[in-house]
Amino acid sequence: MLNSYAAALSAAWSREELMEDRALLPVDEQLKVITSGTMQIVPLDELKKKLEKGTPLNIKLGVDPTSPDLHLGHAVPLRKMRQFQDLGHNVTLIIGNGTALIGDPSGRDSTRPPLTEEQVEANAKTYVEQAMKVLDPEKTTIVHNGDWIKPLNLGEMLGLMSKFNVARILEREDFHNRYTNGLSIALHEFIYPVLQAYDSVVVKADVEMGGNDQIFNLLAGRDLMRAEGMEPQVALTMPLLVGTDGVKKMSKSYKNYIGLTDEPADMFGKIMSIADEIVPMYYRLCSTKTIEEIEAIDAAFADGSADPYKLKRELGVNIVDLYHGAGAGQKALEAFDAQFKKGEVPENVPEFPASVVEVNEEGLVYLGKLLVDLGIASSAGEARRLVDGGGVKVNGEALAPKCYNVDPTPFVAGAVVQSGKRRWARLV
Repeated sequence: MLNSYAAALSAAWSREELMEDRALLPVDEQLKVITSGTMQIVPLDELKKKLEKGTPLNIKLGVDPTSPDLHLGHAVPLRKMRQFQDLGHNVTLIIGNGTALIGDPSGRDSTRPPLTEEQVEANAKTYVEQAMKVLDPEKTTIVHNGDWIKPLNLGEMLGLMSKFNVARILEREDFHNRYTNGLSIALHEFIYPVLQAYDSVVVKADVEMGGNDQIFNLLAGRDLMRAEGMEPQVALTMPLLVGTDGVKKMSKSYKNYIGLTDEPADMFGKIMSIADEIVPMYYRLCSTKTIEEIEAIDAAFADGSADPYKLKRELGVNIVDLYHGAGAGQKALEAFDAQFKKGEVPENVPEFPASVVEVNEEGLVYLGKLLVDLGIASSAGEARRLVDGGGVKVNGEALAPKCYNVDPTPFVAGAVVQSGKRRWARLV
C-alpha cells in the first residue's frame, strides 16, 4: 500500500525510534486532562488501552495551510496537543501541502477554490511560526504530507481508493446535503478523506485530532489502518470555538475572530468584548489554566458567584502572555484601563495625513468617505449608521446624527477621530 518514500518514512515512526523512555502519569490522571474540553473520543475504551501500555503515544494533527493567519479557533486543537506534550506524549504536526491542493470539504456547501503550490508553501511557513507559539518546538515533529502524497502513482492511488465506498462517503452530512440539494460535488473532493487517512498510516498515529466537523475524516483513518493490519487510531475531536459575537463559530468570514498575530492591546480588547456566557469556554479551550482552576470557574458560573468582568481581564492577560510573551498581558491590561476606564486616547493610534480630508464643491466633508478612508467604518453605509448612533467623535465631541456633510474646520492636523472605544484615527 505504501509507496517507497512513505514506506521508508513509516519505518522511521517505529515505536523504538519515536518513543523515548519517560515516566507517564497514571492513566486516570491523564484522562482527566485529555478529556477536558473534548467533544468526542472514539472509542474511549481504546484510548484507555493505549495509555495503559505505559509508553508515549503518537498524537497526530493534520492542518492544511489554506490561510496565512490563524485565530484562537485554529489554536484549540493545538492547545490540546500541547497538553499531550506536557503529559509526555509525542506530537506529529502534519502540514498538508499535499491535501491543501484539494481542499478539505468538511462543513462546506461548495467546492473550495484551488490554491497554488506557492500559496500553500507561503501559508505553511507562517502557520508553523504561529503554531509554535502554542506547541513546544523541541517536542514537535513537523512533516509535510506532500512528501508522500505527490509521489503516488496511478496504481498506488487506485489501491488507496479501492479501500473506500462511495455510498458511505455520500453519507457525510456535507456531501449528503450538497447531493440532495443539487449542488456540485467535484470528484477530487471524494479523495480528500482517503489522503488524510493515508497520512495516519504513514505516521502510525495512535490518536488523531481535529475539529468536530472532522469526525468523518478521522474515522476514515481508523478504517484504512485496520485494512492495512495496523492498530487503528483513536479519533479525538474538539469543539468549534464560538466567536466574539457569542453566536457563530469563530471565523474571519464572520468578522468575530481574535487573531494570533493581533497586537496585544487589540487582542486584549477583543477578549474583553466576548459575551459573559462564553467565558468558561474560552478558559477551557484557549487558556493555560489548570483543569482544577477551570473547574472552579465553571462552578462559579454555575452558582452565580462568578465576576465575568474580572475573569475576562485575567483571561486577557493569560492569552496575551501566551502569544506575545510574559508581561505583554499586563501591559495590554494597563493600556485598556487607560483607554476605557480613564477616557484617555490610547497609544499607537493609527495616523493619516490631513490631506485625506476631502472637501466637496459645497466646501463640506462627506463623512461616508472620510470614515472609510480613516478605517473607522468599512463602508459608507456603516459610516452613516455610526454617525446616527452618536458614536463618532472628533476631539471628544460627538458629531450630530443625520448630518453626513460637515464643516471641515475640526479636521486638521492633530485631530483625533473615534468611533466607540476601539476605533481611532489621528490626522497628522
